[in-house]
Amino acid sequence: MVVTTALAALNLLSLVQGTLVEFVPRASGSLDSWLATETPIALQGVLDNIGSSGAFTEGADEGIVLASPSKADPDYYYTWTRDSALTLKTLIDNFIAGTSDLESTIKEYINVETVIQGISNPSGSLADGTGLGEPKFNVNRTAFTGSWGRPQRDGPALRATAMIAYANYLIDNSQSSTAKDIIWPIVQNDLAYVAQYWNKTTFDLWEETQGSSFFTTAAQHRALVEGNALATSLGESCANCVSQAPQVLCFLQSYWTGSYILSNFASNGRTGLDANSILGVIETFDPEASSCDDATFQPCSAKALANHKAVTDSFRSVYSLNSGIAASSAVAVGRYAEDVYQGGNPWYLATTAAAEQLYDAIYQWKKIGSITITSVSLGFFQAIYSSAATGTYASGSSTFDALISAVQTYADGYMSIVEKYTPADGTLAEQFQRDTGAPLSASALTWSYAALLTAAARRAGTVPASWGSSNGNTVPTTCSASSATGSYTSATNTAWPTAPTSSTRPSCTAPAKLAVTFQEIVTTSLGQDIYLTGNISALGSWSTAASEAILLSAQDYRSADNLWYVTLNLPSGTAFEYKFFKNESGTITWENDPNRVYTVASDCGVSTACINDSWQ
Repeated sequence: MVVTTALAALNLLSLVQGTLVEFVPRASGSLDSWLATETPIALQGVLDNIGSSGAFTEGADEGIVLASPSKADPDYYYTWTRDSALTLKTLIDNFIAGTSDLESTIKEYINVETVIQGISNPSGSLADGTGLGEPKFNVNRTAFTGSWGRPQRDGPALRATAMIAYANYLIDNSQSSTAKDIIWPIVQNDLAYVAQYWNKTTFDLWEETQGSSFFTTAAQHRALVEGNALATSLGESCANCVSQAPQVLCFLQSYWTGSYILSNFASNGRTGLDANSILGVIETFDPEASSCDDATFQPCSAKALANHKAVTDSFRSVYSLNSGIAASSAVAVGRYAEDVYQGGNPWYLATTAAAEQLYDAIYQWKKIGSITITSVSLGFFQAIYSSAATGTYASGSSTFDALISAVQTYADGYMSIVEKYTPADGTLAEQFQRDTGAPLSASALTWSYAALLTAAARRAGTVPASWGSSNGNTVPTTCSASSATGSYTSATNTAWPTAPTSSTRPSCTAPAKLAVTFQEIVTTSLGQDIYLTGNISALGSWSTAASEAILLSAQDYRSADNLWYVTLNLPSGTAFEYKFFKNESGTITWENDPNRVYTVASDCGVSTACINDSWQ
């Protein structure tokens, strides 16, 4: 296998109908200025992906939250319960803060979830609650029946959390009857599911590993605590919340390894260092927490900070983008170091999550009025403030101020990385390429936009309401693998006092070209290169000449993932045939027939595509 300076060679090569894509990172500038521009783009990006009025939601029912407009390579044109709930929690918090008029969108989401809760699906039905663990549905509110990683037990907890936030807003604004009549029946089903199935195995939020997931357990504990509080406010009861929440919290402690959070018990050969844990920590963030509580893994807690360092450090030697970055500075963050999906790259939402945890911690330290450094968190602090030492430093002291400044700078570093690798139009894909920073995988990912919005809000000091982390959440002396069988009833009431106003989906223009990444998994030996050619001039018109066929890069070739890749700008709607071949000092070896075929997407909102092939 030859690792050449292929990228440099590719950047010099031009084609007749398409050009090789050279992504040019943004020049560093004012983060404040960029966020002022990017946050409205991100908010609009979320709204564009919510049916039926969103610009990119053709065929989607009202209130459906699309994961992405991408329909191929990868196909994310579905609604995931988890992604939808996280997105709506972001919009609800935004609405409550008074920054946007989003109430009709919120109501449309609640309306559609009353239907989705009742859809029988491959995971089960509402009758015994099993159907609530189904991870995704078609955009026309029907069951997705293909093979998938199911069940995924974080969805009901996250949906409950989103709806509880809006229910509490209604209660605070003298609309308790609306919260009780419309929202409580939906939340009650989700809480019943959490209490009954929390100690059953689940696929993690990346939909790859079945076992027990820190993110899921953290979300489940929070939902039961705040669910019980909502029940009390409405004159209802949630006895199963009361009985199960302490046991879920007890189980949550088992993820702590002594130095970091093990994100999944079923590790599949991984270390367990995973952005799953950082996302779980920001899910447990309580701005009214009375201390940096380790038991609930508050963002400012010693365990959460030690984990932050362990997880982010695991990416320092993995991505070329992170080469040469000092240990005291932020890096691009992916899902986990062993990741090979789409070549294994940094994710926008994972990198913003790393920033968000630190912004959360800063808020908590300022509110509590001190920073305590323990032996567990010392490594985190010393990496960014070399003179850090164990002890407690009160607000107003020079050490407190210096630590806050160091953490703020470190957090801003993660956001600056996202800024650097965000295209000029502000569109956020799922991933950015580990060598070049070019956007990759699903375009206009809703979760990426929502994650940017929450991180920016926390940076600005805008926080959500408390979920009750300080309200008697003590770890029981003895853990019990318990459960509490619940009852489930269809939530059908959507008679809002003022019905949500529907709007017409605006027209949109498909992009003229897409950045199409060709990825080929093929084992090569020293002296061999991989080329792409095809029946259109942009692919060399079937030529095998090195000056006309397309040379792929081996920059990410690894023993665990023999990846060669190249990205081309190709006209939308173009259909073509193509194949790969090996070139070893002029000797050509074709892969086997048949010719591969592909059509470049021409959908609104899609700007990238990724073709995943293996040598045939």
